[in-house]
Amino acid sequence: MDIAFLMLLVLSLLLFPNGICKSLATGPPVVNIGSILQFDSTTGGVVAVAIHTALEDINSDPTVLNGTTLKVQIKDTNCFDGFLGMVQALQFMETDVIALIGPQCSTISHTISYVANELRIPLMSFASDATLSSIQFLFFVRTGPSDLYQMAAVAEADYNHWKIVTAIYIDNVYGRNGIAALDDALTLKRCKISYKVGFPSNAKRSDLISLLVSVSSMESRVIILHTGTEPGLKLFSMAHQLNMMGNGYVWIATDWLSAYLDANSSVPVETISGLQGVLTLRPHIPNSKMKSNLVSKWSTQSKKYNYSDVCINTYGFYVYDSVWAVAHALDAFFDDGGRISFSNDLHDGTGGTLHLEAMSIFDMGNKLLEKIRKVNFRGLSGQVQFDAVGNLLHPAYDIINVIGNGMRTIGFWSNYSGLLSTVSPEALDSKPPNTSLANQHLYDVIWPGETAQRPRGWVFPSNAKQLKIGVPNRFSFKEIVTVDNATGSMKGYCIDVFTQALALLPYPVSYKFVPFGNGTENPNYDKLVQMIESCSYRGYCNYNEADSNF
Repeated sequence: MDIAFLMLLVLSLLLFPNGICKSLATGPPVVNIGSILQFDSTTGGVVAVAIHTALEDINSDPTVLNGTTLKVQIKDTNCFDGFLGMVQALQFMETDVIALIGPQCSTISHTISYVANELRIPLMSFASDATLSSIQFLFFVRTGPSDLYQMAAVAEADYNHWKIVTAIYIDNVYGRNGIAALDDALTLKRCKISYKVGFPSNAKRSDLISLLVSVSSMESRVIILHTGTEPGLKLFSMAHQLNMMGNGYVWIATDWLSAYLDANSSVPVETISGLQGVLTLRPHIPNSKMKSNLVSKWSTQSKKYNYSDVCINTYGFYVYDSVWAVAHALDAFFDDGGRISFSNDLHDGTGGTLHLEAMSIFDMGNKLLEKIRKVNFRGLSGQVQFDAVGNLLHPAYDIINVIGNGMRTIGFWSNYSGLLSTVSPEALDSKPPNTSLANQHLYDVIWPGETAQRPRGWVFPSNAKQLKIGVPNRFSFKEIVTVDNATGSMKGYCIDVFTQALALLPYPVSYKFVPFGNGTENPNYDKLVQMIESCSYRGYCNYNEADSNF
């Protein structure tokens, strides 16, 4: 029997050398990944629970990693103090990890991306900042949709025939780059940002009120709010107090709002009441049995890891898949002869004392990165597969309307079709793209002020000059136009036609009627034209000239 087994083994090695080596390929007993989060934030809590849950599922799955245990080291960081946050993150890079999940802050992500390049550590990032790219940062891997796509979805406001918008943003890398992406997307739609204003994360209440007052004086009533959760909710609360959440206004918040509402099972009544009619976006996660299974056990998992007050949101799904992407890539990495080893080849060329020797380079980081970029599996967030520039295939968004005590999905936007639609993105992905505007459709929206009537989108600015309409104060044919001596107002057939025509415009116009003539004789039309020409030439008019108020 022993001789027969030995002969069978030798024959297998001769006939299937690659297959035998692959099946016997093993990694070290433990492999460490790292994560940089802000522990006291809602997003940080969701991500922490998602990472631990993914590791539990991976380490209990006998078909993954062939006995190697995947562990995580998580570092707390400060998103609001950019310098302190970067220092904390750099300290974490002194540990030997083969991949990083996060960080959740775009400012810190930029710094860590430079370091990840030097240390050859794949950075699995769910940061949406459009300027973070694998073209500049080779080891940057975006595992969620970019703001380039989100702002393309926002720009579809042209579907409602709005040509100008106001943009309010937090004045940091994330905010500025997001609004730049929005500006580009609107330009492609022949729309524009007519007024944009940023504010620092530590802005005082008085500064925010002044900001909103300045916005309310502008003509655009379509307001895009691209901030973080805390400042965004504060601005909405103030806007509600300033009566800027009523009829005529359109508010579109980027995905920070849907992430907050999804992650909090009980939103304060005063908060949700100040969000009525707001539109927001949410990265689209298709329904699946895998998704349902994670949602059903999330409550138990969040309590287990001391985040019982957070529910899962899109960040949780993307991060869960990020950890699995690393696990699948490690399988391929070990099968291809990859080894986990580090070397200390960093040197401070200035002769200073930066202690770069504390940081280690992942010797085969390029090989693991190659395997990560080639992963292709069905995850919780959908198909996990990257295109040539490192973005997930077919990004899509849910369009959400805040109504009552919750949210209602009124449609979807898919990069595949580039249109707003009530058909789910995965259904469209299986068909040839149809970019016809005839397919542009959403379910009805309840707008601010609890109205289903689509707002005009802008008003005549409060600081704009009124149109002055010359009206003849006639002696005869008063049914055509005349001055009502009792009220001083204008009336007549021509006045009725004029006001009805203005009502058909998709925007309001501020105007006043100015009588021309004394009412005892019909005024001379040629004289009126001469006065208007004189005004145009001189740049101003004296309306008391020549017995006329015009």
